[in-house]
Amino acid sequence: MCSQRVTRTLERIMDWRGKPCSIRVDNGPEFTSHHFDLWCKKQGITIQYTQPGKPTQNGYIERFNRSYRREILDAHLFFNLSDVRDLTDEWIQEYNNHRPHEGLGNRTPIEAARKISKKEAEEVLK
Repeated sequence: MCSQRVTRTLERIMDWRGKPCSIRVDNGPEFTSHHFDLWCKKQGITIQYTQPGKPTQNGYIERFNRSYRREILDAHLFFNLSDVRDLTDEWIQEYNNHRPHEGLGNRTPIEAARKISKKEAEEVLK
């Protein structure tokens, strides 16, 4: 994913959830690009980079990636990108809206997002 797509996605998320104070990311090229750095500075968002080789510092997304790979990418044979996108869209809806997550107190991500307090959000970022 290129940095321009990342920032477009973040803009949509900010329209929905508001602007974060900081974003924790790995050291992928989409996050270390000049475009991403400049965009974050203009938004007043601090970038928190995880240490290379330390995926546990970004455990939520690593868990998401593992589930997505196991349940979608490794479980299906795709013949075109459109099929991947369609199945991914369905899976994300299920993942966020209907599937309880143990790490969220057996709530769905959407339920947790609606109930999370500022203090809880800050704890997640530590």
